Amino acid sequence: MAHAPSLTPDDLMSLETYHRERPAFREAVLRHKTARQVCLGAHATLYYEDRLTIQYQIQEMLRVERIFEADAIQAELAAYTPLIPDGDNWKATFMLEYTDVDERKEALARLVGIEHQVWMQVGGSARVTAVADEDMERSRAAKTSAVHFMRFQLTPDMVRAARAGAPIAIGVSHPLYTYSVDPVSEAVRATLAADLVDPA
Repeated sequence: MAHAPSLTPDDLMSLETYHRERPAFREAVLRHKTARQVCLGAHATLYYEDRLTIQYQIQEMLRVERIFEADAIQAELAAYTPLIPDGDNWKATFMLEYTDVDERKEALARLVGIEHQVWMQVGGSARVTAVADEDMERSRAAKTSAVHFMRFQLTPDMVRAARAGAPIAIGVSHPLYTYSVDPVSEAVRATLAADLVDPA
């Protein structure tokens, strides 16, 4: 059964408090993220989100934009909290990363549709293909986006298997970009399994 580990305004630090706490908080979040990312070849990475990573994103947005009004804070929460996993899925930011501008432009044109070719697999179960960009369309016919938001929805049996220690594989199967990690490291597997809640 899914849970809703949502964030509320009470969970957020004020701008003044965050300014003071940011160095330590940022360091803790960066450590937390190390087992929450999986490189898929040289140019693609999945960054798995959870309550802490999303809180950090919101706090950074409030800081950069100097947002302190209640309505504006609520708008940021509404935009970002859907990226927190629900207990029966994994949610991730998928990034295509090219340092050279021209190479990136060419790759985004060549890799149209890649966001619909990313998958995860728990043990011997069927692959789960990502549901991409539920909040808004990020690609056009001639090019994909460098950033996509993804949800991997699991069956109850997959949740049980992952929590019981089944290996997890992750990959991308675009005709022009194919790569897989099978299985992921134990640190990543344990982190992802901990995001799940046993079905009732």
